[in-house]
Amino acid sequence: MPQTVHAFLDKSDKAKQLLNMDFGAGRHISIWENAFDRVHYDAPIGHAFSRYLAGGQGTRRIDIEERVGWPGAVCVLPEGHQSKWEINDPFRFVHLYVPDDQLRGHFARTHDCDSRLLEVHELTLEDVPLLSAPLAAMARAAINDNILQADTAFAELIAKLKPSKLSVNGGLAPHHLRRIDEWIEAHIEGTIRLKELAALIDLSEFHFHRMFRASRGISPHTWIMARRIARAKDMLQDHAIARIAAACGFSSQSHFTRAFKAETGMTPAAYRQKLT
Repeated sequence: MPQTVHAFLDKSDKAKQLLNMDFGAGRHISIWENAFDRVHYDAPIGHAFSRYLAGGQGTRRIDIEERVGWPGAVCVLPEGHQSKWEINDPFRFVHLYVPDDQLRGHFARTHDCDSRLLEVHELTLEDVPLLSAPLAAMARAAINDNILQADTAFAELIAKLKPSKLSVNGGLAPHHLRRIDEWIEAHIEGTIRLKELAALIDLSEFHFHRMFRASRGISPHTWIMARRIARAKDMLQDHAIARIAAACGFSSQSHFTRAFKAETGMTPAAYRQKLT
């Protein structure tokens, strides 16, 4: 059964997880220590981004040309990759875990592009300041137990993942996606049905769902939920939670609270406290 990079590490009796922050939608930040170990990642599900925080000179990847680590070294472990590691000295590192659909959904939204233009390339012990800085910020967020700080660092990392110049076929045209997004924003307070979105561009519900997912990386329902939560975040400082729930299209305050926590890792009330 496929496992995440986190699960592979968790099976080791040498690796010790110091901190773990769940900041919603399957995304986690973990800080680990390990020493005198061998680790084999065998086709994990989801992506892992890694930065060494302390030590690492005794850590090397052994299934390719030998490279050793250092504080600040960056690794990217894409979904489905294979790698084998030997750890000869104690070191500390941070991992960001993110499911493929969430990574692509955030990428499509941030860069206003087709999610298939994201290419997650494997990196092994590289000096990549554009990724190193947000990963270091994520480590601080976990240490400070600050989900807002984690969200900001995650957004910064997504912004650094530039779209490729690949040619993609199928999916929805950019002008169709803009029309759909505009319609969603205009109707966010109410129930949004798949057939209404499909009718905007004269597609069947089945065909629309398949092509939307190809372009955005996530389902229409997940995309709409993310937009509802984004609006809710903007309203939290100035409005009552019941008012926000209604304004963002949730059937009840309890429904809003469950959805908000699933997306962000916090209840609306806890998130509001972090804003003050």
